[in-house]
Amino acid sequence: MAGTKNESDDSAVSDVVIRKGERIPRRSAPQFEEASSLLNAIKRDGFFGTAMNDKNQYGPVVMMILLLIVATITGIMIKILPPVLSWFGNLFSGLF
Repeated sequence: MAGTKNESDDSAVSDVVIRKGERIPRRSAPQFEEASSLLNAIKRDGFFGTAMNDKNQYGPVVMMILLLIVATITGIMIKILPPVLSWFGNLFSGLF
């Protein structure tokens, strides 16, 4: 395939590997350290380090927790914002 490099090419980037029969290049695994528990992982690598940078095996779990937090905040804003805007609209409607 034109433009692809395989394992035997010396000119290939060292962290990209295309195996026979595969079209999508593989990259080397990121630095990964095991953690004994979810709380230990968050204490050691931080909440966003665990969720976004996938520094340990709890990355997907913390990403789901982050998704729930963002969805909850979004839902609260959608529920609260229309009455607040309506109240401000009624407050200032008499001025104009």
